[in-house]
Amino acid sequence: MTALTPDLLLRAYAVGIFPMADSADDDEIFWVDPDRRGIIPLQGFHLSRRFRRTLRSTPFEIRCDTAFTEVIRGCASPTADRPKTWINDEIMALYTALFERGEAHSVETWYEGELVGGLYGVSLNGAFFGESMFSLATDASKIALAHLVARLILGGYALLDTQFVTDHLRQFGAMEIPRGEYRHRLARALQIPARFQPDLPGNVVSVLQSSTQTS
Repeated sequence: MTALTPDLLLRAYAVGIFPMADSADDDEIFWVDPDRRGIIPLQGFHLSRRFRRTLRSTPFEIRCDTAFTEVIRGCASPTADRPKTWINDEIMALYTALFERGEAHSVETWYEGELVGGLYGVSLNGAFFGESMFSLATDASKIALAHLVARLILGGYALLDTQFVTDHLRQFGAMEIPRGEYRHRLARALQIPARFQPDLPGNVVSVLQSSTQTS
């Protein structure tokens, strides 16, 4: 494929495709354009009673954009549940370059000064493309996701793309939509001048409850 650059990467996202590698050790990168695309509707984020309690009582400190490189390395590291990842060295370098330009962001969960979970993704106008997440402590990545959604709501975003839907994401309202519908939603989101909010004024639960599902 054509040599990837940060600008080419953003153009790809703008038309609905994204890059992956078969494994962290594979130098080859290919484009992905799924028939059905995973999204989490920002107005349909599912917040269970148990998870509300977790968010209110969490011992974690939440930071944004303070350890982007460490987050992407955490996402690339194999675990017992995920022995192989798709994030190779070139992908790490490309997304780090986007971060340095303010076009990628991380949401991080910290415990006693140690990074224990987080996620990262690409921001393009009113669309946020979630790339990957990792967790070294119970609920660390879930809490990072909730904080991401709250910040996207406050920032005026219209689309949270998860690429695919997993059982982990489905519990929060993730759903699959056909490629054509996804591109329609993407086109609308790209017309919106949203802004990522690294700081969250007030309580995350209050922000989520104001515009999302609860049970």
